[in-house]
Amino acid sequence: MSASGPHTRFAPDRGLSTRMVTTMFLIGLLYVGFTGVLIVLLRGAWPLIVVLMGGLFVAQFWFSDKITERAMGAHQVTPEQYPQLHGTIDRLCALADMPKPRVAVADNDMPNAFATGRNPENAVVCVTTGLLRRLEPEELEGVLAHELSHVAHRDVAVMTIAGFLGVLAGAITRIALYSGMMSGGNRNNNNNDNAAILMIIIPIVSVVVYAISFLLTRLLSRYRELAADRAAAQLTGRPSALASALTKVTGQISAIPTKDLRQAQPYNAFFFAPALNAREAATQLMSTHPSLEQRLEQLGKISTELGQH
Repeated sequence: MSASGPHTRFAPDRGLSTRMVTTMFLIGLLYVGFTGVLIVLLRGAWPLIVVLMGGLFVAQFWFSDKITERAMGAHQVTPEQYPQLHGTIDRLCALADMPKPRVAVADNDMPNAFATGRNPENAVVCVTTGLLRRLEPEELEGVLAHELSHVAHRDVAVMTIAGFLGVLAGAITRIALYSGMMSGGNRNNNNNDNAAILMIIIPIVSVVVYAISFLLTRLLSRYRELAADRAAAQLTGRPSALASALTKVTGQISAIPTKDLRQAQPYNAFFFAPALNAREAATQLMSTHPSLEQRLEQLGKISTELGQH
């Protein structure tokens, strides 16, 4: 798994490649182990478990772009509707030698952007109207280069798969508990006892699975954001523009009402900047993103390397 993807000029990142491969391996083990535990605990329901887990996994992976777009209220836009946005993405894709993703806009005042999709050929890059309204052209270019680097590095697909297991654990728990209660209600006391045991064990297993998948995705997410900042700055040659965009977006997000931020927080792992106010951002030990200071420090070093002041 190449961290720059085939046929792109985004700088390869061995650290990102290693982390993606390691995360996928551990998530795969966790996925198989979770399925195995459920099959052992719910022997009579194992066909349902296998079909359900397989079906949900395929659906989540195959339609991840559509699911995220709909959840964020994004809609695909044409070059005629947003000529500057399309023009910037066209230039960056030509510079990076990568296929152009679909372009979408979300009617949302929160300044942000995200990329999603199972591969570069089925990717979408989305920006909010709040972002378009607030950024200068060179700042927007930096943000879009950041999102395109996620597509080129293929870390969007890895994050989609990694994050899916925690959601699946919750769904399987509800179904397993329902199956256990149904079987317990229709049989003898021994089965009632078994159902009671299952109602204790399965939630515990699911919590453990969710906790491990949560930690794995957070560790990968923070590194991939730094990798995307680094790749975008190197591709455009203007790390100061990306630093300006980061500072502006983070400050503006902090001013968004908390109620609106909470609605967007489930998708923080995909955003350019997390939907957190200043106090929350400072206390998020397990945040999906590195701190603003860490991101700006990295961009400052790149500016020095490129001879910029």
